[in-house]
Amino acid sequence: MAQSTYPTLGQIIYEDASLEKLLPKGTSLEVLASGFDWSEGPVWVKEGKYLLFSDVPKNTIYKWQEKEGLSVFLTPSGYTGRGTYSDEPGSNGLTLDNQGRLIACEHGDRRITAMPLDVGGKLTLADRYQGKRFNSPNDVVQHPTNGSYYFTDPPYGLAKKDKDPTRELPYFGVYRVTPEGEVSLLIQDLTRPNGLAFSPDGKILYVAQSDASRAVWMVYPVLENGNVGSGKLLFDATPMVKKGLPGLPDGFKVDQDGRLWATGPGGVLVLSPAGKLLGRIDTGQATANCAWGDDGSTLYITADGYLCRIKTTTRGANLR
Repeated sequence: MAQSTYPTLGQIIYEDASLEKLLPKGTSLEVLASGFDWSEGPVWVKEGKYLLFSDVPKNTIYKWQEKEGLSVFLTPSGYTGRGTYSDEPGSNGLTLDNQGRLIACEHGDRRITAMPLDVGGKLTLADRYQGKRFNSPNDVVQHPTNGSYYFTDPPYGLAKKDKDPTRELPYFGVYRVTPEGEVSLLIQDLTRPNGLAFSPDGKILYVAQSDASRAVWMVYPVLENGNVGSGKLLFDATPMVKKGLPGLPDGFKVDQDGRLWATGPGGVLVLSPAGKLLGRIDTGQATANCAWGDDGSTLYITADGYLCRIKTTTRGANLR
């Protein structure tokens, strides 16, 4: 595909020479589509060779394909009630599970769902913990070996956010749903848990916190029983927020060598497994999420009103 086919956006900022091997000088960030309210949750569907992603305020999942371009895939995507629910009612994070189903975090309906791509129809995987409804599930990932779904539950989809009167849970948790449907609370001490991903071997869970006063990525060991151990700080981007760089720690993905490609202040930060900042893809926008696509080496990026992509020399981990 020719680089001149699409307009470009932003720049690459190199903090470490190793990033030049991953994103060679001259690599461009292409804009594939624009005009969205807040694009989120991209996921690549390998069999159909297309990308799905959410526009949370528009309560819609869009489909993008190289030849066909942009189309509506599903609406409503996350809120099926009557009237106006909130300013972010739709689906947010999306992933494919090991059955090929589309797993969605639904803000308005406050649940995690599974939908077969070939026939449609949704199955609720989880909508409450100990009888209490979730706030607004934000991002979800399936463990590569134990099959459980891990997801975050901040307040962003509630009409009045953390002060919403319909809020039922006292914390913004990170949860696990087993293949049998058992829901457990794994982490309850984060103020705004957001994106999450596993290391290539599935032994580490990374969680982003989108709190401007403590904008961090945390790392947790995954225990044999599927729960997680105590968390440790991986990278603190709070100084970058204070400098005025747009965005907060949000969605991210991991490559085959364990590096994090993490949306946050200043675009997409590339972090080593040890938490060293190698550089960033400066989109100039508050950037929400990303996903590996094509042959696994293309990074698709949702950045506010834009859908973008960039070619890398690495490949994603745990690709479906």
